[in-house]
Amino acid sequence: MDLSAASWRKGSYSNSDGGECVEVSDDFAPLAVPVRDSKTPHGPALVFPAGGWSRFVAAVKGGRLDG
Repeated sequence: MDLSAASWRKGSYSNSDGGECVEVSDDFAPLAVPVRDSKTPHGPALVFPAGGWSRFVAAVKGGRLDG
């Protein structure tokens, strides 16, 4: 998957000081959701099936992944 022209947005749970920020791209919906670390925008990205990403986000929001 070529992500070179993807547009990215910061995740709503990213921290505000520019540290621990996750960016996602909506450009490949409804099939896939690329995710990357904002500190390394030219580094690797993980690509998740859209349904799996939605379930992951719901679990985070629901507090089901707290350690």
